[in-house]
Amino acid sequence: MTVENATATDWIRRYRPAPSSSARLVCFPHAGGSASFFFPVAKRFGSDVDVVALQYPGRQDRRHEPLIDTIGELSDRIVAELLELTAKPTVFFGHSMGAIVAFETAWRLEQTAVASPRALVVSSARAPARPRDARAHERDDDGIVADLKLLGGTELGLLDDELLRMTLPAIRGDYRAIGNYTCTPGRTVHCAIAALTGDSDPRTTVEEAEAWRAHTAGPFRHVVLPGGHFFLLDQQDCVNAEIARELAAVQ
Repeated sequence: MTVENATATDWIRRYRPAPSSSARLVCFPHAGGSASFFFPVAKRFGSDVDVVALQYPGRQDRRHEPLIDTIGELSDRIVAELLELTAKPTVFFGHSMGAIVAFETAWRLEQTAVASPRALVVSSARAPARPRDARAHERDDDGIVADLKLLGGTELGLLDDELLRMTLPAIRGDYRAIGNYTCTPGRTVHCAIAALTGDSDPRTTVEEAEAWRAHTAGPFRHVVLPGGHFFLLDQQDCVNAEIARELAAVQ
């Protein structure tokens, strides 16, 4: 079975395979998140879109694999996976930490001159050059759980405390990765960027999201929606509409 036809590999998950699709959407999870977070997105799009959700090591069925705790290495590994896919007009969608991973992956792919995305949709993420909390991963378990509950809405919040704490190694590793990330000065991509922000997000202000404008040489737009850091759970239809708009532009 080829990578294109497989519904799942270690890194790539397809919840609604679309072998005859004319475009591709690649979804990048948030800190501690997994590919299954994007099942509603895959359900939304039909056979015209190949929805690929990435599964990072250290979670769900990959929970026994070593974590990758730098954004650079994670992006490098994803580039290698995406280069195995057949070329199609592609949009990246990244939530929170996933937005930064998507940006770095897009930049790397642009350097190869093949398989680079036509557009990048980022949600609940301050721009790459904006400073981040470099010590969040040093909190004790209670501190990280408290932070997750402050953000609210994530599927982790639906778990009881025992199950939630089982996810903490992956969350801590991702917090380390995003906390230690620094954007190379002046780094930009050529693809379009659409930034989506919740108007009451405690992690990312509207101003911090607007700063994504400086990271693209292409078109930029910024959409503010009601809600917090996980506004997309309550605003799924609106988020899907914004993704559909970018997909329509590349098909």
